[in-house]
Formats: sequence, C-alpha cells, structure tokens
Amino acid sequence: MVRKRRYPHTGPLGMRAGFLKVPSPAVLPEWEDANVQPSMTESVSQYLNVGAFRFWFVGQRWEWSDEVARMHGYEPGAVEPTTKLLLSHKHPDDRAHVQELLDYALQSEGSFSSRHRFIDTRGNVHDAIVVADRMLNDSGAVLGTEGYYIDLANTFDEARQEVLDAALPEVFENRAAIEQAKGVLMYVYRVSADQAFRVLQWRSQETNVKLRALAKQLLADIATLEAPSSAVQGQFDHVLLTVHERIPPEPAG
Repeated sequence: MVRKRRYPHTGPLGMRAGFLKVPSPAVLPEWEDANVQPSMTESVSQYLNVGAFRFWFVGQRWEWSDEVARMHGYEPGAVEPTTKLLLSHKHPDDRAHVQELLDYALQSEGSFSSRHRFIDTRGNVHDAIVVADRMLNDSGAVLGTEGYYIDLANTFDEARQEVLDAALPEVFENRAAIEQAKGVLMYVYRVSADQAFRVLQWRSQETNVKLRALAKQLLADIATLEAPSSAVQGQFDHVLLTVHERIPPEPAG
C-alpha cells in the first residue's frame, strides 16, 4: 500500500515565503479550520528549474510558487492561478489530455501527475514533468494534490555544471545503481538519460541525501510496486518524493 502524506495541525493555514496565496473568500474559512500544515518546500534545487504547486479540490484553488509563475512568464504575484489560466497555457496538442487528468483527479481524489508541454507568455514551449501526491488532513480526508513542476528545458550553463560536479562527487560511485535508477525514470516519465539524471540530482539536493543511496533505495522500492498499469505513474511520484524517508541511517564510526 502506497503511503500518502498527512499534515498535522499547526494552526490556521498559512503560506511559506515564495508562494502565491490566492484563496477564494468562499472557501478560505473552511481551509483555516481544516487543521492542515502547508508542506510545500521553501526552496528548490538551484541546479534545476523546479517549482511547487498545490491544488485544493474544494473550490478548485491553486497555489503556485514563484518558480512556477516565472515558468509561465509571470512575475510572482502578478496573476491569480486558476484552472482556466493553467489550461490556457497548455500546448494545444496536450490541453485535452491535461483536462482529462484534472477531471480524473477531482473525481477520484487522486494526484495530478503528468508529462506535458505548456507555453509561456513569450511563446516559448516548455516540456515538463508534473510530480505530485495527495494532500490528507489528520483524519485522512483528501484535501487536494500538491507537487512540483520540473521544466525539462536545458538550463545548465558551464558554471552551474562545474559547481554541481564539485558538490556531487559521489555521482561517479556505484554507477550501476544510478544508471538503473535513471532507466526507471526514463521509462516512467519518457525522458532522456540526461533529464532523468537531473531529476535524481534534484531529489538528492532537495533531501540532502547522497545520490547513490537515493538511487539504491529507489530501486528497492520499485520492486514493491504492482505490475505496470495506468496508476503506476501516480504511485511512482509518491515513491520519488518520499524515497529519502526510507533510507536507513549510515552506521556510526
């Protein structure tokens, strides 16, 4: 059984720095009483173009991080993210697919996970992975879905790559596990080897876990999943976002 994240009570709903808080007046009191703690990450890896989002099913309310706003071509706080706005940015060939995924998430109370293209305000096409999980309150009720946009555009420059190579020397160790983990991501998300490696780097940076340990644990977790089906991507999103929680501590000494 795949675990879903829960959010213990810490008081009224509040947003961490860097997010657009755009609640509907009609539904805000309900969320303030929902005993939910926001769990969006406060920062994302400096080496990847990654941004966070939350989608509340009641009222269909969206919250975007500054990074997601900028991906779409907006300055933070300049627009109110809505389902209509989100769909208007989707590539014409992908828009119906994204609408179907949103409808399914609302009907099934599942996560909004996808691989699709969107177009920013300058007309640039972005190829993105949306990695998400469900949001639950203390009683286990599903409130919505939250996760990350990972822009697959090649945004590396030489300086960033040099810093990354220096910061992650372990990428050259235990290469077999890393290569296998890359293969899993390539299959599930239909991305290139370089893009898959950058996703692993992001999770390593975000969770402060060594890349080789992350890759080994990810491979161990994959064996526990059911045979491939239409639900596999949603299950895999959860594994990817929580793999660091299952890595045993290294022995002292």
